[in-house]
Amino acid sequence: MMVLAQLRRSWAVSKKDIRVYYLKGPVLLFGVLFPLFLFLAFYIGRDLSASFLIPGLIGMTLFFTATSVGPVIAPWETRMRVLERLVSAPISLSAILLGDVLASLIFGIIIALVPLLIGLLVGVGLFHSFIFTAGLILAAFCFSWIGMLFSAPPADVPGNVMMLSALVKFPLIFISGIFVSLNTLPSWGRAIAFISPLTYFTDLMRYSLQNTHYFPIALDLAVLVGFAALAALTALWFHHRSLPKRF
Repeated sequence: MMVLAQLRRSWAVSKKDIRVYYLKGPVLLFGVLFPLFLFLAFYIGRDLSASFLIPGLIGMTLFFTATSVGPVIAPWETRMRVLERLVSAPISLSAILLGDVLASLIFGIIIALVPLLIGLLVGVGLFHSFIFTAGLILAAFCFSWIGMLFSAPPADVPGNVMMLSALVKFPLIFISGIFVSLNTLPSWGRAIAFISPLTYFTDLMRYSLQNTHYFPIALDLAVLVGFAALAALTALWFHHRSLPKRF
């Protein structure tokens, strides 16, 4: 019963986040506009097929959107003293963070479905719908916890946290097989790509929409689960340590 009560409170936190933060400037800028303009800069002037572009666009969109909500919430609520009221309520810090993650996950999935619909309209096929759905949910969960990890430092200025997250996210975009196929990367490039969870999600999207893949599909799914667990445990640990410094 206690677990169910905490889950209900997590959902209440999620609904609050959805109402308050989805239309915040940093969320729209770093979560929607940045991946759109980055994709257009790469696409214009290049003769690339939609079947190659759409999986990468889905991967980039989900990565940016799912990691854009979390870094805004903690510093904003620290500044506005909302966090103090939350932690004084009968809800655990883990449940608060889970609520923030669910809001990020929902936002990421909704926005990531837009390029899928565009792809379907221009003739891109969806060959493996189950793998697509499983990969999308797993990756959204993983990226949302990564976003919460970015917000662990006890800052109260969202812009500072967003810039810090951008320093991590942009390199990962370029090494994860979104713009360049992993097969064409040098050996050192592939070695770096293996440490990015976005690499495995992009591989799942290429399998789902192109019917091609670089890694075994079971490995892609297992690695995403591992990254999600690692990000969640690390984010929880850092937030518990940084919480007293926010007051």
